Amino acid sequence: MMSRPNNPHVPHAGTELHDVSRDEPVAGTPPVEVAGTKHNVLQRLVQRFSVLGLLGLLMVLFWLLVAFVGPLVAPYKGGALTSTEIFGRYSAAYPLGTDYLGRDMLSRILYGARYTVGLALAAALLASVIGTFFGLLAAVSGKWLDEVLSRLFDALISIPSKVLALVVIAAFGSSITMLTTVAALAYIPGAFRISRSLALNLMGLEYVQVARARGEGLLYIARVEVLPNMIHPMLADFGLRFVFIVLLLSGLSFLGLGVQPPNADWGSLVRENIGGLSEGAPAVLMPAVAIATLTIGMNLLIDNLRRRSRSHGDA
Repeated sequence: MMSRPNNPHVPHAGTELHDVSRDEPVAGTPPVEVAGTKHNVLQRLVQRFSVLGLLGLLMVLFWLLVAFVGPLVAPYKGGALTSTEIFGRYSAAYPLGTDYLGRDMLSRILYGARYTVGLALAAALLASVIGTFFGLLAAVSGKWLDEVLSRLFDALISIPSKVLALVVIAAFGSSITMLTTVAALAYIPGAFRISRSLALNLMGLEYVQVARARGEGLLYIARVEVLPNMIHPMLADFGLRFVFIVLLLSGLSFLGLGVQPPNADWGSLVRENIGGLSEGAPAVLMPAVAIATLTIGMNLLIDNLRRRSRSHGDA
């Protein structure tokens, strides 16, 4: 007895007919997400950052934005004498008061962010990039090069950063280029030691040994196998360097060795308005608050990166 071939267009007994005219997704096709896109973005941010980490990110992004667009939105020119009242209080015309010459403090802080944030960011990038490069070079190269680089940076790290900055600036003078260079030079050894330690640990892992057994060169191993696995710890270290450099440059400016008039960073604003401290003038409080919020925000962001790095390591 011959069996009838199955006809795909004829339903079997016991199956229910399906109305294809109804708007239902076809099996196997991905659903189109429209309304939930924003919710998914927020969900990913919550998963990537803790509440404090997200707060720190917002604070850092705020000051980075101010550093770039602050002079464009400042109500007055940075050095313009706009009031006859010195150490003026908060008002509608001067939301952050006036300084010791009657200049608008909001405008001074917005202009000063270019130097405090900009110089620290440039110096931290230089220190991290140069330190990471030499740390990788020392870890993947022969022992003699590792010894030479390690002893050189050990000698540099033994000099306190503020002493090094004072000596260099006293010898060569204070300028934007010199401040950036000396701040980077002071923190390159620390970045070198962190990156070298991370790279040496990674060089002993199995996947690096497999790459060596395949005959891969040192450049490939450093660039493909080692460096990507150092990103999170080095980003956290970069944040620390940034905070240290902000405090170093602000300290130099407070001593009169940093950014020179007519320009001013936040450390300079604190120094030149120190006479209003006894009166609790906004002119001396607001630059200090700006430094504090920037450094606290970066520290909160660093803590989030550290926890994320540890969770990746545990996984």
